[in-house]
Amino acid sequence: MKILDLFPRQERTAIVLSVLAVVVLPILNSVGLVSDLNLNLLGRYFCFALAALGIDLIWGYTGIMSLCQAVFFCLGGYCIGMHMLLKTGTASVYGSALPDFMVWNQVKQLPLFWEPFRLFPVALVLALAVPVLFALVFGFFAFRSRIKGVYFSIITQALALAMWLIFLRNETMLGGTNGLTDFKTLLGFELAHPGVKRGLYLVTALVLVGAYFAARYMVGSKLGKVLVAIRDSEHRLRFTGFPVTRYKLFAFCMAAFLAAVGGILYVPQTGIITPGRMDVKSSLEMIVWVAVGGRGTLGGPIVGAIGVSLAYSYLTGRFPGSWLYFLGILFITVVLFFPQGAVGSLSRLKLRKRTRPGKDPADPAAEPAKVAAEVAA
Repeated sequence: MKILDLFPRQERTAIVLSVLAVVVLPILNSVGLVSDLNLNLLGRYFCFALAALGIDLIWGYTGIMSLCQAVFFCLGGYCIGMHMLLKTGTASVYGSALPDFMVWNQVKQLPLFWEPFRLFPVALVLALAVPVLFALVFGFFAFRSRIKGVYFSIITQALALAMWLIFLRNETMLGGTNGLTDFKTLLGFELAHPGVKRGLYLVTALVLVGAYFAARYMVGSKLGKVLVAIRDSEHRLRFTGFPVTRYKLFAFCMAAFLAAVGGILYVPQTGIITPGRMDVKSSLEMIVWVAVGGRGTLGGPIVGAIGVSLAYSYLTGRFPGSWLYFLGILFITVVLFFPQGAVGSLSRLKLRKRTRPGKDPADPAAEPAKVAAEVAA
């Protein structure tokens, strides 16, 4: 019996791709068949896929379009970047180790809110807690006020714009327009070393695989059914006595958590985090990833994030300055002609082939059509 036969049919493709990402690609990289550059680039795309997975939970399953997920992504990235920058501090003329941009701005003492980030465990906890707590507070007031639909999208878009403007200011002591960069080490490991880059990729791949199967378990449970019910008929669910606000708040915080995890893993692999990664355009790009891949499928957003990011790398090299036009055309095409996205459309096509008339009744794939015919009779 094949090993894949032990798993449900819908999970087999995910398992094969997981083995490819976690086992095969690192081995190919170690023997020189996959370059360090390509492996590092794919690791960054996996970070985007984590954020897209969170968006699918809040938008695809709960029906809430949030346009501020890039903010949570960057909050996690900034927190871990602050820790790495403190470990790479420059001896200033004032006798204390400060980041370069503080030395240039003639800052004499490290700001108090930077102090907790000296220790990695504390920085990691804050990198996860700050985005989630931010989402908890914002979501509590938004959902309590029954803000939903396009109004929620607009207010989250305004939030992303406000956060972008705040982080642009030098007075925030977070690097201003240039952000945080010039990281050297993480936990004592040199980030420029090929082995460390391979390790970061492997950790990112494992986290993405774990997040996918955890999300798959979540949406298959009672919680997932409630989220879908909120998406399809929130008024009816609220009438039956379900605490809809709590479920929506949970989904919003979970999306923020996954985005923060993606940001934490993204910064060491990229070597920089700037306010440009949290602007409105970045959040819209994340929505496009999910729409292209197929919202409400879990696997679709991952495919969309990786596929659109690959297209970005290619098209910006061939047509500099025209990427937003391609992105807009892609989004309009998907919405008009493939509303289920790539994975959703493919799944529907396979279902039609299995249930089309004339198939052999002995064929297991024809069983759904057979049952439907018996019910109709």
